[in-house]
Amino acid sequence: MLTVTFTGKNPKDLKLLCIGAHSDDIEIGCGGTVLRLLEENPNTEVCWVVFAAAGERKAEATLSAEKFLAGAKRKDVILREFRDGYLPYAGAEVKDFFEELKRRFSPDLILTHFREDLHQDHRLVSELTWNTFRNHLILEYEIVKYDGDLGAPNYFVHLAEPTVRRKIRLLMECFQTQRDKRWFTEDTFSSILRLRGMESNAPDRFAEAYYCRKLVY
Repeated sequence: MLTVTFTGKNPKDLKLLCIGAHSDDIEIGCGGTVLRLLEENPNTEVCWVVFAAAGERKAEATLSAEKFLAGAKRKDVILREFRDGYLPYAGAEVKDFFEELKRRFSPDLILTHFREDLHQDHRLVSELTWNTFRNHLILEYEIVKYDGDLGAPNYFVHLAEPTVRRKIRLLMECFQTQRDKRWFTEDTFSSILRLRGMESNAPDRFAEAYYCRKLVY
């Protein structure tokens, strides 16, 4: 199994771009990876972008980003207020923002949505990530949901059990508006992490999984 260490131009330096369509997507899909990277790379700069975060969801996204990025050297949290479920219909404006994002931040690693995700907002964000950032390492995270679109990812980030517990605790604390949804439960999040840990033979049993379409060594 290939092991890759993420560092920037200098040891312990890393520029990380996290992109999510909705206010809990980054945390669900790659929250554990973010926590691990910040622990291992204390000089990390993070740009955290959420496209559909309005009203209560914006307040939740702000709180969550603050907690997940507590270990970052520098952070830029950008919360837009596009309508949930309608991103493809605002595609031109979303694309314009991606171009602006490229001018203001050049990351070493990008974490974004899975290209084959069945949610239309997720697919658009993934497509525009690839269209905009053409010379960057991009990992596509997965989101568990009703659609049943989980696939066979090919890149895994092993997580220590304390990191898993912290990720799930922060999800449950920060996103109170989602607590009445039947899928938004601790066992849902721990189950997918355990499954991916089993698939990748993780020492602590847990992992987050990604699709890596291009990797240059």
